[in-house]
Amino acid sequence: MCKKIFIGATGQHCGKTTISLSLMHLARKKYGRVGFMKPIGPKCILFNGLTVDKDAAMFASVFNVEQDVAFMSPMTLTAGTTRRFLDGEFDPAAPRNAIRAACTELERKNDLLIIEGAGHGGVGSVVGANNARVAAMLDAPVLMVSGGGIGNVIDAVELNLALYEREKADVRVIMANKLVPEKRERSLAYLTKAFARTGILVTGAFDYSPTLADPTLQHVADLMERPLHGDPADRSRICHTIQLGAASSQRVIDSLGDATLLIVTSSRDELLVTASSLHHIPEFRNRLAGMVIAGHVPVSDITQRIIDDSTIPYIRIEETSSEVFYRLREHVSKIGPDDTEKIALINSMAARCIDFEAIDAML
Repeated sequence: MCKKIFIGATGQHCGKTTISLSLMHLARKKYGRVGFMKPIGPKCILFNGLTVDKDAAMFASVFNVEQDVAFMSPMTLTAGTTRRFLDGEFDPAAPRNAIRAACTELERKNDLLIIEGAGHGGVGSVVGANNARVAAMLDAPVLMVSGGGIGNVIDAVELNLALYEREKADVRVIMANKLVPEKRERSLAYLTKAFARTGILVTGAFDYSPTLADPTLQHVADLMERPLHGDPADRSRICHTIQLGAASSQRVIDSLGDATLLIVTSSRDELLVTASSLHHIPEFRNRLAGMVIAGHVPVSDITQRIIDDSTIPYIRIEETSSEVFYRLREHVSKIGPDDTEKIALINSMAARCIDFEAIDAML
């Protein structure tokens, strides 16, 4: 019989996908066959000719199970789905039926099935398949991921528990993620005390890590919906600093942080040339990950040739520098199949940070 676990969360950006990746990695050491499923897919891409959730496509690629991707993403929320469902154009039972059928197929193929929810407990309610209902419907014990802290975690967990209890879903594990390292033990101790009477296991996941939190160059390109130029080998490089190149060229270069993504106005020829020229110097290559060249003014021909010859990674966009800077500062990085550095780091840290045996014992 296939064991199941539903990965829920108290909200967006808690780290469900990171936890799912970790559990997949750890579970494959113990179980022969481990599957993945994203019942409701709110963020979709075209993958092998099918419209599927991004996370399902990533797991299919990373773990070489492309043949199962249709079952891994049985219900996608594409543009207009909400309106069509509310207008009665869908059979109300269709989403739940599709999820059940896909789960049955994946259970048949696997010894353990990791089922990742979307956002907080209520996501999917519009099609009658919120996370809590899906977990109950699939009879999958729930691991609820939260952020780090104490009071805010307790508040968020209690809010979500009410819905899971209403739907009769079985929450067995609360996992605090993105913990402040020096406060880790104290936070987990107080969270354990807060939920002591519930019988729910409280456990920790990863400490907050800029490497996991910060975007790669390819993520930035995807966010901007523009191609990434330059050396393709740099596409998975992580940008730890975002800097607006508004000062003089010398001051901008002197103030570069660690793996900086530099936003430069397209008319700043001297800064574009300087940054490109420094790309082959190891010291500056470490400090300058790439550039976003912003603005309506065309880059001059000679400057463009220097940029291209340097192979420095860059993205060209016609929005203003300030608009680009704001969008990037508000962006939360998500893990993709090409993020080899992040995935390798997650796998290397998983056994040290996550008590898989304690979680497995709760299933």
